[in-house]
Amino acid sequence: MSLTAENVIRIAHLARLGIDTKDIESYTDDLSNMLKLMAQMRQLDTEAIEPMAHPLDQVQRLRPDAVTENNQRELFQALAPAVEEGLYLVPKVIE
Repeated sequence: MSLTAENVIRIAHLARLGIDTKDIESYTDDLSNMLKLMAQMRQLDTEAIEPMAHPLDQVQRLRPDAVTENNQRELFQALAPAVEEGLYLVPKVIE
């Protein structure tokens, strides 16, 4: 599928994007090439391919979930301007 300059202008209008008239030809070529690439990819057989969370086969390094600091809640809440029943009180933001 190949786009025309009118298509790009309409897409830009719908997306509320401002495009300089001198750049329309460049956008038309780039978007048309993207659509051609997607059409080529659509023709590939991907039934046996498992979806990936990341393009590289990496394993997330995890650290043990262990407490490494002392509980200083009382100290920090003593410095807070307003605390009630162990919770910080803040001004209402949403009405």
